[in-house]
Formats: sequence, C-alpha cells, structure tokens
Amino acid sequence: MVITKLIGGIGNQMFQYAAGKALAEHHDVELKLDTNDFQFYSNRRFSLGHFNINADIATNEEILKFIGKNKSKSLMILRERLGRLLPLKRRKIYYEPHFHYDENFFSLPPHIYINGYWQSEKYFNNIKSIILNDFSFREPLEGVNKEISEKILSSNSVSIHIRRGDYVTNKFTFFTHGVCGIEYYLNAINYISNLVEEPHFFIFSDEPEWASDNLITTFPVTFVNHNSGQNDFEDMRLLSICRHHIIANSSFSWWGAWLCKNEDKIVVAPKKWFNEYRASTKDLYPVQWVTI
Repeated sequence: MVITKLIGGIGNQMFQYAAGKALAEHHDVELKLDTNDFQFYSNRRFSLGHFNINADIATNEEILKFIGKNKSKSLMILRERLGRLLPLKRRKIYYEPHFHYDENFFSLPPHIYINGYWQSEKYFNNIKSIILNDFSFREPLEGVNKEISEKILSSNSVSIHIRRGDYVTNKFTFFTHGVCGIEYYLNAINYISNLVEEPHFFIFSDEPEWASDNLITTFPVTFVNHNSGQNDFEDMRLLSICRHHIIANSSFSWWGAWLCKNEDKIVVAPKKWFNEYRASTKDLYPVQWVTI
C-alpha cells in the first residue's frame, strides 16, 4: 500500500495524488490518501472528490502503521531525521528531499507513506492516460459554465490565469511565491498572438478588477470570474478545454494547461516560479512549454 499525504489547494493535491498513483502502479499496490491535515486549516479542504479518482481515504489505523503515534513535536523531528538515514528499502515514511524530480522515487518500497509536493510530470508522465482519466470531472457542465465552454470550444481560445489573492495579501506567501507582473502577461500575449490566428483570451483571476484595469489588448477577451470557493474546480475544467494557455506561477493553472488534450497546444509559463524561495525548477515545466 502507498499512502500519500494531501495538503494545500487543489493543484497541490493533484500533484500529490498523481505521484502516489504512479508509485502504486509501479508496484501494483493500492493507493490511499491521508487527508487528516485538512482539519487544521480553515481555508483548505479535500478537493479531489470532483474527479474520477481511484483511491480511498486511508483510515487512522492504516496511517499509524507507517508514521506511528505523534507524541511530541521534538520526537517527530527526531523520528524524521533518523528515518532519513535508513536505506530506501527499509523506510516506512519518505519525505520529499528537494523540489526537483527525485531520482530515488521509484526505488521506494511498495509499502510506504510519502510526504511532499512532487511538482513534476516526471513522476507520472509514464501513466499519463491513467492520470488524465482519474482527473476527468464527475459532474456535467451546467449553466454559465456550459455556455462559456461552448464559447471556448468554438474559438482559438487562450486561457490566461492571473493569481493574486493570498500571493499579495499574505506576507509569507508573497515572500515565497511573489506574483507575475503585467509585463509577463503582455509579453506572453504578444508571443501567442504571433503564433495563433485570431486568438480569443479567456481570463481567469481572483482579482478580476486588477486584470481588467491592467491587461489591455486589442484581441477579444472574456473574463471568467463567477466560480469561487468550492466551485474552483469549474475554472480548472474551463482552463483545460482552452486550446492554448498562459499560466501563472500556480499549480492550479499548471494543471489546467497539463490536462488540455490539444496536441498542438502552446503553453507559456513564467520563468521565475518563486520569489525568494530558492529551489530548482528544472523539472517543473514539461519540455514543450515555453518560459518567459
């Protein structure tokens, strides 16, 4: 059994699920999900129920077989440090060692608890068809979302995802991630408009007024700002059916672009993914994507 710890927003959870699924498929064992940490966060929730995922929630008893009982923070830290010294085949818990792809990942034993973000398609690209199927949407398109989807499918649609929100208001998040400036988006629009005939830009943003005031273009534009909170998966679905993509430094729009099945898609991503956090992003972008 592989148990993967889920935490963060929907994009982070998708990476954690996909990596866990790939490891479980590699060993032909069951994948289960640890969702316990969501009880400690008011602004985060388990968000994968909108997809056709194939994994159950791990019970507390199953989780304890791997991680043991948490007696104190100091003991947890000591146990983690000692665990890192064990040979891979003897480990029960595996912590992501760094941000880029971990070459040791598929050398892990078939019964393991993994804890990390795993933000690279290198973990799951060999089971791409399975991941695409698992991340298909359960609910049918309805109402305004169906109307917008028809507009997207009938045009040379280009998604633009602008994430600000907590990237601006939360000091720690801003320090770590920062935001993509208007220069990035204008350069990306210019790049795509030279390659795509009659592009129609669909703008997804948690600050639509900022986007409207700053993103000036002569091309047709549609703002998509009616989905929020528990309906954020609807934005990801609409992102995924656009033909081309300009993403933010956000796992949400990363997945919106990755799920797109257009074989000729152009994806533009920000070259600078983090603000002050120092991590190698060499494995974050699929090789076909363009960074600006």
